[in-house]
Amino acid sequence: MPAYTLIEISPALLFSAEEYEAHGRHTVLDRYTFKWRDGRMALALGLGSLFNHSESPNVTYSIDTATESIRYTTVRAVEPDEELCIYHEQGLWSPPIRVPDERERACADTEPVGDGWGALPAVIDEPSSNHFAAKSRPDPNEILPDEGLPFARIKLTSDEDDEETSAAVRTVQAWAVDIPDPRHTTSALNWLKSSGLDTPTLSHLKRVRKSPAGTHSTLLLTSTSPTVPELPPDLDLAAPYQIAVPRSAALTPTSLALKNAFWPTVFAPRRKGEPEDWSSARAHWACTAMARVVEEARAARAAGELPIASYVPAPLEEPTWPSYLARDTRASSAHPLRHAALNVVRALADSTAKNAAATAAASASTPSPPTSASNKNGQRYLLTSRSLFTSHEPCVMCSMALLHSRVKEVFFLVSMERTGGCGGAACVPKLDGVNHRFAIGRWKVGAGGISIEGLEIGEDIDS
Repeated sequence: MPAYTLIEISPALLFSAEEYEAHGRHTVLDRYTFKWRDGRMALALGLGSLFNHSESPNVTYSIDTATESIRYTTVRAVEPDEELCIYHEQGLWSPPIRVPDERERACADTEPVGDGWGALPAVIDEPSSNHFAAKSRPDPNEILPDEGLPFARIKLTSDEDDEETSAAVRTVQAWAVDIPDPRHTTSALNWLKSSGLDTPTLSHLKRVRKSPAGTHSTLLLTSTSPTVPELPPDLDLAAPYQIAVPRSAALTPTSLALKNAFWPTVFAPRRKGEPEDWSSARAHWACTAMARVVEEARAARAAGELPIASYVPAPLEEPTWPSYLARDTRASSAHPLRHAALNVVRALADSTAKNAAATAAASASTPSPPTSASNKNGQRYLLTSRSLFTSHEPCVMCSMALLHSRVKEVFFLVSMERTGGCGGAACVPKLDGVNHRFAIGRWKVGAGGISIEGLEIGEDIDS
């Protein structure tokens, strides 16, 4: 079973405190009950009372008070015939499917401490900086508030970006040309695509605008050429001229109406104030990934390299996908471009190419639909839908490489104010004209038990 698989929802049989004091505690149920959040006593039905204890559990659990049930979820991949175990933090619960050892029998003869079922209070309490420690119990259905996340989100937009007044609309000068004969519009568009003038800087704008009277159309050429663009002689086009067009897509209906007055603009609304939800299971996955990064970075330092590492883990939703880990190798390779982030992208690219070649060879003899993670991830952009964790804020060069790889999100532990490209010296996905944006998270030092000890580098180093 993959990690974070929901394997059981056990209904809870609840007793009032008075009922339990008078009857329940005098029965065998007393060994299997625990305190519910409102003070009642609860008994897990279904499989809930059958999980044995383990110091390294493969199953976590959480209380769902709305449905009066307990949810059990795997915390890692579980192999065939492997026993499913949970962690009884105080060893007070002795399942009937094995004989208790001496320690457990001794615990059973003592007065229960806390809720009588180990770490349940840690599950239902509000998240804290220690919420994602090794023994925390991630719940894929528990949505965490921003303050409960192990990282701080870096905002890529500001309120001013909404541009909801005429004066707030930012514009740039662009070249345009009128097309007197509508029959030449398609030919003009085909020429533009092959002319080299069709750059991504105007991808947020429609290419053609019809005049209000319908007498002609206007073709948007480019905003990058400092000189008058040269037109093809075989098309009946007027002389190019410059006009003001919006610098970015419209984020709101009001902004769209204002920008369309300049030039037809793409409507690309964002969920204002509604960033992607994170569950405790996803936060636990992120903590595991960042811990792996720190481990690799410290190993790099011990090997004589800069203590910088980057990691692309298997997505939480796709645990069978391959993961990629790389460290900075500028010292050993004597190559200035062997940054950790570039190395991990290169490793993924090599694997993708190898898988594609293998798939092509297999399909030549036995045609079948592609099933590899690289094909599912997309062939054109390497990091589509993937997350990257890195010990240090990527430099401007690496940040641009990640943008061109279409990475979904980047999380870094150590900020690089002088050289970083994710909010330090610059914020690459926030720059005007870029045609992709990725989310950025600055790790909270100490979250998940992760520290920056041993990761110190010079402030002027490009990471």
